[in-house]
Amino acid sequence: MKISILLFSLLLLWPGSGFQPALVSAQQTGTSFTLSSDQGTHVLTFYSDAIAEVSFFPEGRSAADYRPSEAVVMQPLPVAVRQLSEGGVQQFITAGLTVTFREDTGRFAFYYRGRHLLREQGGFQPDENEEGFRVDFLISEHETLMGGGSRALGMNRRGHRLELYNRAHYGYETRSDLINFTLPVVMSSERYLLHFDNPTTGWLDLDSRNDHTIGFEAFSGRKTYHVVAGETWADIIQNYTRLTGLQPLPPRWALGNFSSRFGYRNQQEVLDTIRKFRELEVPVDAVIIDLYWFGADMLGHMGTLDWDRENWPDPAAMVQELEEMDVRTVLITEPFILTTSGRWEEAVRENVVVSDSLGNPATWDFFFGNTSLVNITKPEAADWFWGIYRHLMNTYGIHGWWGDLGEPEVHPDWVMHHIGRAREVHNIYGHRWGQMVHEGHLRDFPDMRPFNLMRAGYAGSQRFGMIPWTGDVSRNWGGLKPQPEIALQMGMQGLAYIHSDLGGFAWPNKDPELYVRWMQYGVFQPIYRPHAQDDVPSEPVFWDEHTVNLSRTAIELRYRLMPYIYTMAFENSTTGMPLMRPLSFEEPDNFKFYQIANSYLFGPDLLVAPVLRQGAEFVTLHAPATANWYELHTGEKAEGGRIHQIATAEDRIPVFARGGSVIAMADLAQNMNTYSVAHLSLHYFHCEAAEAGRTLIYHDDGLTRDAHNRGMYEKLHVSRTQENGQVQLRFETERGPNAGDLEGFSDLSLLLRNFSAAPAAVTLDGQPLRFSYDAGTRTVSLDRFTLTGSSHTLEIRK
Repeated sequence: MKISILLFSLLLLWPGSGFQPALVSAQQTGTSFTLSSDQGTHVLTFYSDAIAEVSFFPEGRSAADYRPSEAVVMQPLPVAVRQLSEGGVQQFITAGLTVTFREDTGRFAFYYRGRHLLREQGGFQPDENEEGFRVDFLISEHETLMGGGSRALGMNRRGHRLELYNRAHYGYETRSDLINFTLPVVMSSERYLLHFDNPTTGWLDLDSRNDHTIGFEAFSGRKTYHVVAGETWADIIQNYTRLTGLQPLPPRWALGNFSSRFGYRNQQEVLDTIRKFRELEVPVDAVIIDLYWFGADMLGHMGTLDWDRENWPDPAAMVQELEEMDVRTVLITEPFILTTSGRWEEAVRENVVVSDSLGNPATWDFFFGNTSLVNITKPEAADWFWGIYRHLMNTYGIHGWWGDLGEPEVHPDWVMHHIGRAREVHNIYGHRWGQMVHEGHLRDFPDMRPFNLMRAGYAGSQRFGMIPWTGDVSRNWGGLKPQPEIALQMGMQGLAYIHSDLGGFAWPNKDPELYVRWMQYGVFQPIYRPHAQDDVPSEPVFWDEHTVNLSRTAIELRYRLMPYIYTMAFENSTTGMPLMRPLSFEEPDNFKFYQIANSYLFGPDLLVAPVLRQGAEFVTLHAPATANWYELHTGEKAEGGRIHQIATAEDRIPVFARGGSVIAMADLAQNMNTYSVAHLSLHYFHCEAAEAGRTLIYHDDGLTRDAHNRGMYEKLHVSRTQENGQVQLRFETERGPNAGDLEGFSDLSLLLRNFSAAPAAVTLDGQPLRFSYDAGTRTVSLDRFTLTGSSHTLEIRK
């Protein structure tokens, strides 16, 4: 009752049209409440005690008049909701969220465990043509706003009016208002997420008028939004990805190095490139073949989606030879069907392209030629399109897909789709395309994890396994600078695998320092994929010897860190946690951290400060106060709660491990086929101030879909405690019931970092272990030992 009294007193200050209640009836059905008034009908639904949905239906309209949500897949959970009515205010109280509704204004306000989040300002207001609408929310004066999809505007996007229309930005640098992938999602430093459940084109206004409002404008469609709350950002992200869907675990090879350029012109060039990787011992796991696979030049062929046999005489043999070199093959596809392509007549005959207002095939001109577009929202068209993919997989053994130009890049407003006009479909075109690839794999290749690289999508596209990238970034220092910001923002919006073309894509600029620094940053982004126009090499093996060596060092670190990276990927598939995380995840009440992207967390225990400026001798490291931090290579300490100037080194970027953490590294492999966890090196970063903790290392075959839920996995749990000068590490192995012949965590090497002196003794299950101590690096190295049972205890006595 104390909360109710507090809320009621706050509501008296809520501006309205005089306290004159209109007739309101509130009817409950499960966790939904229907509030009817002279304005229309509001439906409030609790999906959980941290997720609330509000829908508005004008008089004469109902849910049947609108298409189902493209984003939401969660079904409402059983939630205990207490309803109160006091002085013209309806209150709906759960263990987390409390939602109030003023009868005189028809406006909602939201609170989480007594903490005010936001409130509606103007409600749903029709625009001039009565088809579109706007809804506004009043926010506090000081909160930071993030979201809106892929953009380069700074971490705090408050003050911007963001267009919601997926569009490419070729050659962007430090600023871009829109990069391929827009999302109707806002996140606030007040710890809530606001999702507008409407995919039509429109605008997201993040207080551009400086009147403390968030506004959403849509061309047409659903009048629905969700408020997602939580105590921590981990809670909020988990709640949002429960609402919109979790990303399936990708194949492990997708986390390795790619060979990719725009583009390989023929079969021999692909094979020679991969042989060069193997000759120079630069790890690589996949090659991506751009648009020349279906035509000798860029113009006139798009949509053919069949091999140009003059330049690719035996693609099946090529794919087989690549497999023998432990390399997978990924092909580009686009949804445009040119009228000059080899499939145009078939596409028209099968009625699978979009139409004009008279029902004729719609055609228009763009860079690649006169074209139409696959009518992806038409089931028969999606089946036809997927049939091409299925044929290429069955006939040639293709392992993954690159879906390009899926904004769609050129998409006239007059075009008609199966479910509506261009503006109603535009922002979900890539989303539906990703769904087609995902569901086609489920149906025809049910045990295979797909690789689905796509440039554009929508809220919830992560559940289709979509791996987006940051578009055609300029190949210069201005292009590198915003990459952490874009990835951090998109990860918080559910798209955890967004990444950049390492080295930059656009414009010829052969700068070895830039290339190496970008490659070093790539170790600590979700996907490691160099890609560029081919006037300057994207592959490290075609640079000078010094650049090759520095790039190889970066790639080798990526492969050694694969146990840590793959465990992050597993965590994302079960909780939605992004791989790259802003510092606000550590200190959500630290306002300054909401502005920072040049220091970030890669997973739970690595703090990264990439080199983003030419010739930089120092970088700034913002060290969260939640821990002390230790440089991954040297053990140098960065005290938590301080800003540090860290000297740079040519062969790496500054990376610090959390004090008390255990970082697992594998033996170096040249590809994921030869990757193994049978022997791991565990780096324990000792810190006397660190609290007890627990580290998970997850492993499966890296290929089988849904391996964890099918019991085809193994886990190593490492718990750590310290007391009275004694450190204890406990190792517990867990094998799923169908782990079968998975190799198992057997042999371990342990490096105890940041020990000021040699320990008095080290024992494993009470038996002494031999060790050595290096005073220069303050490192204790233990002899390799074997885990023979499911539980072992290692003790270090000082």
